[in-house]
Amino acid sequence: MLVIENLQTALFGPLDIRVAPGECVAVMGPSGAGKSIFLRAIADLDPSRGEVTLDGQARSAMPAPDWRRKVALVPAESGWWADRVGAHFPPGQPGPELLKALGLPTEIMEWSVDRLSSGERHRAALARALCRQPAVLLLDEPTASLDEASTERVEALIRQQLEAGVPVIIVTHEAAQAGRLAARTLWLVDGRFADRPEAAQ
Repeated sequence: MLVIENLQTALFGPLDIRVAPGECVAVMGPSGAGKSIFLRAIADLDPSRGEVTLDGQARSAMPAPDWRRKVALVPAESGWWADRVGAHFPPGQPGPELLKALGLPTEIMEWSVDRLSSGERHRAALARALCRQPAVLLLDEPTASLDEASTERVEALIRQQLEAGVPVIIVTHEAAQAGRLAARTLWLVDGRFADRPEAAQ
């Protein structure tokens, strides 16, 4: 269980949300509402106040790198710190299998990151996060700019994570995607959550 209590930054809050094992919660709202910052705050990448716990373990009680290994954020624009794709994947983990499931060739591991298209980077970043078997998955626009076939592959992997009991929070601008994946949708407008957009005004 991921429990977020009184989470707030300069852009939003306080916000409260509980995400059960195997539950997907979609977060929608207008551009600039703070949806991406919300995910970054949960992952302890941006300053925030409030408490976040995972299965009773407080984020504040563990080093940030340990927390981020458990609570994985896949941002809309992924970061790459080495020239070769394979250098970003831990050895002995199911990176090639995940890449194949996302429609990417296994030889991509030998490619330069600069060779990847934006869609390939996005899918590779998802595979990179999943191969570390996170306890929570935070996804920021996971299928932005992907074609229909690639979107289906990404959503299939997300469903696999849900079936394995992983709590997922997904920021998306597509109501249809929220309907396909999420058990509930929250709208972030004017710094607070509502269960429908008009109620957040």
